[in-house]
Amino acid sequence: MQKKFVSICLFNFLVAALMGLLLRFAFVHPMAINFRFLTHAHSHVAMLGWVYLILYLLLIHHFVPDKKPIYTRLFWWTQIAIIGMMVSFPFQGYAAVSITFSTLHIFCSYYFVRLIWKHHLVASMPVRWLLKASLLFMLISTIGIWCLGPAVGLLGQASAFYQIAIQFFLHFQFNGWFLFAVLAVFFHHFPIKKNNYFKHFFKILIMSTLLTLALPISWFINQSIWLWINGLGVVLQFLAAFFFVQMLRSSWSNFLSNTSQLARSMYALALASFFLKMFLQTLSVVPEIATMAFQYRNFVVGFIHLMMLGVISGFLFAFVLNSNLLPRHSKLLKIGVYTFFIGFVSTEILLLLQGMFYYLSYGMVPNYYMLLFLCSMLLPLSILLFIIKLLNHETQTVKETSSPSTFK
Repeated sequence: MQKKFVSICLFNFLVAALMGLLLRFAFVHPMAINFRFLTHAHSHVAMLGWVYLILYLLLIHHFVPDKKPIYTRLFWWTQIAIIGMMVSFPFQGYAAVSITFSTLHIFCSYYFVRLIWKHHLVASMPVRWLLKASLLFMLISTIGIWCLGPAVGLLGQASAFYQIAIQFFLHFQFNGWFLFAVLAVFFHHFPIKKNNYFKHFFKILIMSTLLTLALPISWFINQSIWLWINGLGVVLQFLAAFFFVQMLRSSWSNFLSNTSQLARSMYALALASFFLKMFLQTLSVVPEIATMAFQYRNFVVGFIHLMMLGVISGFLFAFVLNSNLLPRHSKLLKIGVYTFFIGFVSTEILLLLQGMFYYLSYGMVPNYYMLLFLCSMLLPLSILLFIIKLLNHETQTVKETSSPSTFK
């Protein structure tokens, strides 16, 4: 991967983190901003500017041997769409300009799927299955986006149809496209074969991903059947985790020996967040807890950030840290890693604690908004340290003889 492309992804992440910080400062000191519009900008830039684009680079880097110039051109078109959303969403929310750039991004993602599907070359069958599943989930997730227009026109934004369409998109982005793509890159580092463990893991994880969509549906369609379906999905998810551990157990020591200490820390954060996510989803089989999780926004935001920052970004940072783009030993980078870790854990604890205070009718955690803002400052700071170290580090690689416009 070229340094400049990775630095653009990190810059997008920094902008998203600063937007999030501004949203939290708005509770400390009221500001003349449209909170809902800025939230849309924050979420779109984080998901599409950071996670989508860095996965774009990783999938091309690992799985496409012939890196044609079209990938570079498509990267820049995608970045134009992200900048358009970054600039338009804070001022107008969902309106003509932001919808135009969002639509551009969707069509760029469709073309990306076509290119990867056509040009990928993966020797490992398990990795190939995970890669293709991630791309299919990306396509499936956009069905939710295309349903928003009809939902507004027919029933309005307050309708169950509209809300479920949003949850459909988010569910299959996070638990489908993002997670399966991350697992494809992660498994690429292991000698995983197409054995019974992987077959069971893959099929069960697919079924679990489909079934756990029932939980957000249950928030808007009050029927017990959805909680039963979600419960089955959660059970299958734990079974998939068992096969996941069995597959990696024999190769884990060798994997760690070839992994930098900082990357190990990020892998530990990602895996711990992954298993915590499954545990929290298991609690949702209790109807009262499922209802509580939706009623109190702190729990919803905390869970989204657990998935976004802990699981997905944890893995993505680990991949970057273990590449040749960054030094394996650096004090500045070490500060960046542990600053991210402290910022993430502290904000998650505060969100969970305030949610419990609301549920138990205890009111506000003392100085909650100020504490949340101060802890949140660590997140953009950590990303800034990553960017500084990335731009200052001289990558130790043999010069490529091909065109500098292609991905390497």
